[in-house]
Amino acid sequence: MDSLYTDPDAEACVARYPDLPRDLALRVYTTRLLGSDPRLVLHGGGNTSVKLTLPDLLGVAAEVICVKGSGWDMGTIEPAGLPAVRLDALRKLRERNAVADEDMVKVQRAHLLDPTSPNPSVETLLHAFLPHRFVDHTHSTAVLALVDQPDGEQIAREVYGDAMGVVPFIMPGFALACAAARVYEAKPDVEGLILHKHGIFTFGDDARQSYERMIAMVTRAEERLARGRKVLPAAALPAAVAPLAEVAPIVRGAVALKNAKQEGAWHRLVLDFRTGEAIRTFVDGAELSRYSQAGVVTPDHNIRTKNKPLVVPAPDACGIAAFASAARSAGKRFRDEYRDYFARNNARCGGVKTMLDPAPRVVLVPGLGLFGLGRTKKDARVAADLAEAAVATILDAEAIGRFDALPEADLFDMEYWSLEQAKLGTAKEPPLAGQIAVVTGGAGAIGFATARAFAAAGAEVAILDKDEIAAREAAQRIGGTALAITCDVTDARTVRIAFDRVVEHFGGVDIAISNAGAAWQGRIGEVDEAVLRESFELNFYGHQRVAQNAVRIMQAQKTGGCLLFNASKQAVNPGVNFGPYGLPKAATLLLVRQYALDYGPDGIRSNAVNADRIRSGLLTDEMIAARSRARGVSEKDYMSGNLLGREVTADDVAQAFLAQALALKTTADVTTVDGGNIAAALR
Repeated sequence: MDSLYTDPDAEACVARYPDLPRDLALRVYTTRLLGSDPRLVLHGGGNTSVKLTLPDLLGVAAEVICVKGSGWDMGTIEPAGLPAVRLDALRKLRERNAVADEDMVKVQRAHLLDPTSPNPSVETLLHAFLPHRFVDHTHSTAVLALVDQPDGEQIAREVYGDAMGVVPFIMPGFALACAAARVYEAKPDVEGLILHKHGIFTFGDDARQSYERMIAMVTRAEERLARGRKVLPAAALPAAVAPLAEVAPIVRGAVALKNAKQEGAWHRLVLDFRTGEAIRTFVDGAELSRYSQAGVVTPDHNIRTKNKPLVVPAPDACGIAAFASAARSAGKRFRDEYRDYFARNNARCGGVKTMLDPAPRVVLVPGLGLFGLGRTKKDARVAADLAEAAVATILDAEAIGRFDALPEADLFDMEYWSLEQAKLGTAKEPPLAGQIAVVTGGAGAIGFATARAFAAAGAEVAILDKDEIAAREAAQRIGGTALAITCDVTDARTVRIAFDRVVEHFGGVDIAISNAGAAWQGRIGEVDEAVLRESFELNFYGHQRVAQNAVRIMQAQKTGGCLLFNASKQAVNPGVNFGPYGLPKAATLLLVRQYALDYGPDGIRSNAVNADRIRSGLLTDEMIAARSRARGVSEKDYMSGNLLGREVTADDVAQAFLAQALALKTTADVTTVDGGNIAAALR
């Protein structure tokens, strides 16, 4: 591992914050260096600090420790992410025999220089009890590979000699801070501390020294691991493994949980797939069931990955039905074992804990790779990142010995530690959390408004549109994890490819909004047959292709789903010279009900929104003018020509689609969004 510290970059960081003390600016700089390397820090793991003198809110100088705050990413940290805490108050705690976690947090918050700052790290006391000006802490995968062994402490002493102290595993907090301080004080010339099955600390008098000691000590671990020669034996795999697009929805369905409080609702997870040489070596190993089930590589991970991943059989391309059955059985077994794990450890803790959901957060698929799982795509990526780090650590550990994690009781205590649970937050989930929505014609007025509404309701959104640039722009406008895919719904092949891409990216499909369409005009007795066929290709068969592909995926998931169709008042109240558009829309209205009839037993709902006169790429200014002339009214009167006298917008249609998606006991419904048109009212 090479040092990335350069004087020009360091000075540039100092210049960027002219009002900060130099040491605090350099602390920001080296924290970012550590946080930008996933071999050292991932998703909130690790922390750094600097001790200095700052004025309090009254302008009085105070000796403080600026330490990484909760919720801040070391790779992108700003000065606000290093809250200042009065150092003398923290060091006074050393005089006590014990400090409860909740009291520790209260003391730290009570002595913040700025009361609006984030909570300081749970390892603040460890930083405070060490005398050094700069202290760095990471969860280096190389160091973890050394210490995640049955004799990990001995290996650490052999590798580091007198350069590093070794601290036995203790839960973070007051007790660990005291133990680490004692190890340091017994040999105050050490350059850092190895925390058994946890990570590494280094320290120094300046930012560069502390950072480069971290790099040097991690490099020693890497050099020791490079001497490992043991190769994992490979398992026998099927001659042909099923593709990701077939496997992902099966896995996703296998880990979904029925919502016991709401009939028809599911607790679904979003997937993030990873593969590569190291991952394949890991998941294809003959002893996968041993080393993958030993536990997490550092207890900081288990709040996001659980202690163990779910392992499913290799998906044989020639036996996908058998794989689906085996995956569901494995998912059930995982949940049952997790409930048993919780029950026995909760009893040990006095029965005061509340169980988290028992679904896995990592799934290993021999022959394919691994999935990270989460209630959002972002959460799934975090789990996948941590799983990749675990793969690297365990492979290195197995190369020099045998991977060995902490005992179950310690892992449970970390997973259900109140201070770790606080990292997950307590915000109420949006109503479509964990669901994946596909919107065709997603770059158009109605499609974009609908995609935006579903994203705001918590769904992961895929925008399908035949205009690639417009689809990308729409996804960028929505932001977050919105996905743009080029798709022409008149082409069956591209529809299949588009839905497979959604599955490969998110893991499945729960809601399909079939919105793409265009309007053809002409007197029905005079229109060319080619025009009518073209309209049917888009305005009927396009809906059929979308629904077929959505149902294909929903049936693999076995968690129900929702089909939503953009119909038109033309389906029930045809307009003059509008037959080429209205006829396929009328057929689509029956299509909606046929899907409701045929797939209701599978929990798949099918509904439509019957909208009228929405300004869009379909109802252009030119068409508004033409339709107004055909009816002999002004354009304004045409657009608001309804019982309410109000123009209906794309957002109104989007809200109707959203309401149908949330109405779990509504199917075969047609919701009219037209401001009131009795002639178009359904019987």
